Amino acid sequence: MKLVDILHTDLIIHPLKKSSKVDVIKELLTLLAEKRIIQNKELILKAVLDRETIMTTGVGNGVAIPHCKSNDLPGFAMALGIHQDGVNFQSLDGKPAQIIFLLIGPENKPATHIRLLSRISRILSKSEVRQKILAGNSADIMQTIASEESILEIN
Repeated sequence: MKLVDILHTDLIIHPLKKSSKVDVIKELLTLLAEKRIIQNKELILKAVLDRETIMTTGVGNGVAIPHCKSNDLPGFAMALGIHQDGVNFQSLDGKPAQIIFLLIGPENKPATHIRLLSRISRILSKSEVRQKILAGNSADIMQTIASEESILEIN
């Protein structure tokens, strides 16, 4: 499964309006609920925040990947938010997160969940990709992700 299979231009918020970790997660979940991709926003919020208590999802380099597993949806859901000033995700490098991918997956597909997390991390490990995402609009962002995924498929 590729990121472009579940992330679409209408699931990108650029710029995010909120400025705290919890509020940004809520903002992304609200988008998924409005698009009828998720049903029980509060249940999933609790699962995401419970996951955050285990270990921060602020992976560094201005990136956070809050995520959880939930039986509340049959497939995967993803939203992406861009925050120019950054949000404190207690990142491993102490820097605020500007690129926030929210991933929700079903409990019965842990391997796919891990592969998607890995794919996000690999794509965003490149500084030039992060810069393109920060500078682009939703269509540009999707094009950047699609291009990077095609490179991953080759390698």
